[in-house]
Amino acid sequence: MKELKDTLWKAADKLRGSMDASQYKDVILGLVFLKYVSDAFDERREQIRTELTAEGLNEDQIGQLIDDIDEYTGRGVFWVPARARWTYLAQNAKGTVASMDEHAKSIGELIDDAMAYVMGSNPTLAATLPMIFNKDNIDQRRLGELLDLFNSAKFTGEGATKARDLLGEVYEYFLEKFARAEGKRGGEFYTPAGVVRVLVEVLEPTHGRVYDPACGSGGMFVQAEKFLESHNKEGSEISVYGQELNERTWRMAKMNLAIHGLNGNLASRWGDTFARDQHPDMQADFIMANPPFNIKDWARSESDPRWKYGVPPAGNANYAWIQHIISKLAPGGSAGVVMANGSMSSNSGGEGEIRAQLVEADLVSCMIALPTQLFRSTGIPVCTWFFAKDKTAGAAGSVDRTGQVLFIDARNLGHMVDRAERALSDGDIAKIAGTFHAWRGSPSAVAAGLTYDDEPGFCKSATLAEIKAADYALTPGRYVGAAEVEDDGEPIEEKIARLSAELFEQFDESDRLAAVVREQLGRVL
Repeated sequence: MKELKDTLWKAADKLRGSMDASQYKDVILGLVFLKYVSDAFDERREQIRTELTAEGLNEDQIGQLIDDIDEYTGRGVFWVPARARWTYLAQNAKGTVASMDEHAKSIGELIDDAMAYVMGSNPTLAATLPMIFNKDNIDQRRLGELLDLFNSAKFTGEGATKARDLLGEVYEYFLEKFARAEGKRGGEFYTPAGVVRVLVEVLEPTHGRVYDPACGSGGMFVQAEKFLESHNKEGSEISVYGQELNERTWRMAKMNLAIHGLNGNLASRWGDTFARDQHPDMQADFIMANPPFNIKDWARSESDPRWKYGVPPAGNANYAWIQHIISKLAPGGSAGVVMANGSMSSNSGGEGEIRAQLVEADLVSCMIALPTQLFRSTGIPVCTWFFAKDKTAGAAGSVDRTGQVLFIDARNLGHMVDRAERALSDGDIAKIAGTFHAWRGSPSAVAAGLTYDDEPGFCKSATLAEIKAADYALTPGRYVGAAEVEDDGEPIEEKIARLSAELFEQFDESDRLAAVVREQLGRVL
């Protein structure tokens, strides 16, 4: 699979030419999406043909029934008109010649037409797909070559490796590559998979409404679907709701959900969550979000009913995001939010008072300090806040944690992928999530036989009184303390004497080597 991804990326990179990164991204992801809908359509078409043949129908009868649109859309498959199908585009990768009925068309014009046909046949995709393939700065020859490569790539298999799953992986891979290529701007639409998995594995969104008020390209929803799949559940067991400010990113999210078979409600268009909540009456069972950090210019209204715990300062939207998210939680709901580390202890603009109110309302369930360099797009250290409307013993957990907050200091976890980026391993994520579920007594922890104990240097269950005594600062390092150091049995006086002797020996050796160097330099000069 890695070889396939790398081959496609290298081929796609040849197309870049004079395009800026954002246009290039739209071109490539648009092609991946078109390949997906066409492959899914062909797969369903063959299923219908097989079913009808088994019923004893002949080719003429099959021909009359195989184009019943409801047979496709009823199974969650988009209807793809004949001239939007990948086979037609691949056959005309060099464009079409003029005929009596229409003028000659380049491959870019054919792809634009295909996008229009697909959107016209599927109302849920209206205004979603890019129609930019016939622009002057797109090399039509290389576009045709890329189409050929996608056509020859093997997106086939059985079970978990079926065509659409592979294309979904390719789409996510390209999103990650584009985010890296765009640097800071890439962080606007992409959250590292490891960070998203921390939210998903802690929250365990297995049912109900899942919401993201700053959904980017939809990565939270995709990871939620993967979590369900890994627990032998269907993606249909959750209902997805999201909102995204940026038009291009909103389009990417719509395509990303479709390519993963998720029917998400991302509203009819993009929009500002603060200025106009596009899901005003929706109450979510689970909320996962990585909103933009420290926004200074945002749609602030002091009379907004969402500011139940205090009006956020005009110069920073962090606590506006937090309170918006809490306002969207259903009774018994829980949320996980990625925030800049400063949010845990800031007292500017009334943020300290808001944080105190959140703690006293017993809404905070867990605080996790994450390692540095997880985000290639920013050097700002990050943390995750977790909220719960109900911390009593019940379906969410057998241990009553009313009046308590779990602090996890995960700053020492992770490994460097390269000099600029750190990643969390499966084991790191399991340790974080397992600690939370053991603390809460979640069904998954009970099934795994996990029990909770404070671990100095890593985790601590603190009472609201302890947090109040710390002036409501929520930085895990304040509570977990230092990790225990194993006693090596050597008395401290002897250790100091031994280390001092070793140090003086090193000084003597350094003096000797310096003399040798000076002697050698004297001979040369």
